[in-house]
Amino acid sequence: MITFATTKTPMFEFENKKTTCPDCKDKSCAAAILSREELEMINFNSHESVVKKGEIILHEGSLTSHIIYLKSGLAKEFVKPTPESEQILSIVKEHTYLGLSSLFGDRINHYSYSALEDVKVCYIDIAVFINLVRKNGNFAYEILVSVSRDSLNNFHRFINQLHKKIYGRVADGILYFSRIIYENTTFSLPMSRQEFADLIGVSRESATRVLIKFKDEGIINIKGHLIEINKVELLEQISRKG
Repeated sequence: MITFATTKTPMFEFENKKTTCPDCKDKSCAAAILSREELEMINFNSHESVVKKGEIILHEGSLTSHIIYLKSGLAKEFVKPTPESEQILSIVKEHTYLGLSSLFGDRINHYSYSALEDVKVCYIDIAVFINLVRKNGNFAYEILVSVSRDSLNNFHRFINQLHKKIYGRVADGILYFSRIIYENTTFSLPMSRQEFADLIGVSRESATRVLIKFKDEGIINIKGHLIEINKVELLEQISRKG
């Protein structure tokens, strides 16, 4: 049996698990198909913690020592081309494994993740996770589907963004949160204007100017971080035309 030693770090608030892995209602699609015995193995070799808004969950350049499962909340995946700049690659929703693309590569995390709100994460011993991938084909298949889907979504988003001007990029950003993240035409933007600009690849001033223009034209309503889309079809048209 593989054992797991917990190392406490000051940035995380560790807490006793309220439910065991077999009884958890926040399983991933992959974990949901595991047997109770396999879930008990994860339970014995994992730990749950709370990461506060704005804190780093996983550092770019660090060694992959654990699989991190985002149990609840939102996080951002990003890289820092320079100490002063940041490129946000995607927004990560709950029930997602972080850093899977590094698991079977060079074992170095190539992206950073930080909490956009208070989140719960589960740290799973990497040896246990790899053992499940090797021995359970259905589990491995679901993991592969997850990695492929996320990679393709990011690839298409970046390709589309590359050929669009500022208006199209801002429209894309709004629709991304509406369709992919919240599945609602009214949502609270979980990040600053600078972070939103980093996500769509424009300056903060340009993003703010276009958002205000969309508001003045009645396409959206903005009140603080709350955004309401009034004219979805027009926003989609701006997105298509770029």
